Amino acid sequence: MERRWLNHYPKEIPGQLDYKEKPLFTYLQEAAEEKPDNVAIYFYGKEITFKQVYESALRFSNAILSLGLERGDRVAIMLPNTPQAVIAYYGTLMAGGTVVQTNPLYTERELEHQLNDSGAKFIVCLDLLFSRVISVKEHSKLEHIIVTGIKDYLPFPKNWLYPIVQKRQNPMIVNISYNGFIHSFMELLNQSSKEFVPVSVNPKEDLALLQYTGGTTGPAKGVMLTHSNLVVNAKQCQAWIYNVKEGEETVLAALPFFHVYGMTVVMNLAIMLKSKMLIVPHFKAKEVLQLIHKHKPTLFPGAPTMYIALLNHPDIKKYNLTSIKACISGSAPLPIEVQEKFQSIISGKLVEGYGLTEASPVTHSNLVYGRQVKGSIGLPWPDTEAAILLENGEFAEPGEVGELAVKGPQVMKGYWNKPEETAAVFRDNWLLTGDMGYMDENGYFYIVDRKKDIIIAGGFNIYPREIEEVLYEHEAVKEAVVAGVPDPYRGETVKAYIVLKENARCTEDELNQYCREHLAAFKVPRVYEFRDELPKTMVGKILRRALIEEEKNKLKQETR
Repeated sequence: MERRWLNHYPKEIPGQLDYKEKPLFTYLQEAAEEKPDNVAIYFYGKEITFKQVYESALRFSNAILSLGLERGDRVAIMLPNTPQAVIAYYGTLMAGGTVVQTNPLYTERELEHQLNDSGAKFIVCLDLLFSRVISVKEHSKLEHIIVTGIKDYLPFPKNWLYPIVQKRQNPMIVNISYNGFIHSFMELLNQSSKEFVPVSVNPKEDLALLQYTGGTTGPAKGVMLTHSNLVVNAKQCQAWIYNVKEGEETVLAALPFFHVYGMTVVMNLAIMLKSKMLIVPHFKAKEVLQLIHKHKPTLFPGAPTMYIALLNHPDIKKYNLTSIKACISGSAPLPIEVQEKFQSIISGKLVEGYGLTEASPVTHSNLVYGRQVKGSIGLPWPDTEAAILLENGEFAEPGEVGELAVKGPQVMKGYWNKPEETAAVFRDNWLLTGDMGYMDENGYFYIVDRKKDIIIAGGFNIYPREIEEVLYEHEAVKEAVVAGVPDPYRGETVKAYIVLKENARCTEDELNQYCREHLAAFKVPRVYEFRDELPKTMVGKILRRALIEEEKNKLKQETR
């Protein structure tokens, strides 16, 4: 097929990259050898060098090997962004294990499902989450629980004061009794050797990661990603932002590492670049503004809701954000209005990217240094093929809407223990993304919506993203999401959920009039609901499906 997008690559970005066949953890090893004294992690005032991170990862690796970890065993990591999350991740890979990233917000039911499905024998968790973990232990295959706390990597006197504050804020926190299967993270590290114990790893075949999908349409599935998958995607990202310099960048780590996007374009990329990470455990707009102002990050991969929160902070003009030279936005569509406003206060570019867990995750992005197309997800990354497939399996013509499909060395091996579901998302080796879109004459791709999120009202196909773009352009709207809700006459009707900017006022009638001026009549929302906040994932992706479920439950109650 014709790869017309390559015509728009700057000369600095090759269409094909040279990937060395080596495990992901070797990039941490190389950083420690070449830049041992460079700061790898900044965490609430504490600086940790690459040498220190690498030695801690070695100690963690030797600790879990001594506890009986065998090659391929799964290690769940249930941590927010902390130094321990980086150490446990790379230490697990060094030991030949497979990481299972676990969202700290998981309920006991969700945690139990993931632990049982993955068969994890080890889990590393925060002390605040221990009671949740221990409650599901008997219903899982867990053999070892390794516990750590925020205080473990705080500088003095914060490490002394933090437990007092934590106990005051969380009076129900349990006292942990360490024994043969409950271990202190720090004690394990202190008792273990920092010698490298070689473990045989096949980068193309051995799993580095089981990354569970959101599970909005059923139980979460484990996506099998190899060392090579993850190395390739980080290398592709490095090639895309080719002006970066090894050892000289500072990456704002606000995206959670337990999300595949944050793991790849923040943690793994920063390690590969031998550059500093400013680690943020929990995104708070004011704290992030202060961090940017003081520590001057150069790269800020993020999610639209993060940029929106910063733009809408009342004190944003007090802070200097001009150190930022590149931002790739992912996890949700980036409204054009947000892109333009954020670019006006930084020195570089904010571009929209696209990906999915099954592709490690990034497959497309607009050019950071080159032509950007508003409303487009950009061009396929090096070594990535993309096509629009029609229902009959044929390739679509430019401008014709169909399902986006991708191929590339970053695409998963499949779903863990689910061969039938794996087969369902592949067609002739193309990964079906479930997103509806089109490609223009120049090879730029556009997403019109999730296949399952298309609203069919009165026989019309309506794409929520188009309506959301219009709503975001309204001066009073801070956040907006559109969903199809049950309607006895039209089948579905369009409903808009709105969060207004602070001190802004806007009525349903005003929004309705505004939408009628900018949208065809059949696309205009029939219902508007104003809210203080919208349901979101930890990475800031608005949960449209949760709102749809709310509406279905309301309808059930009304019909009883």
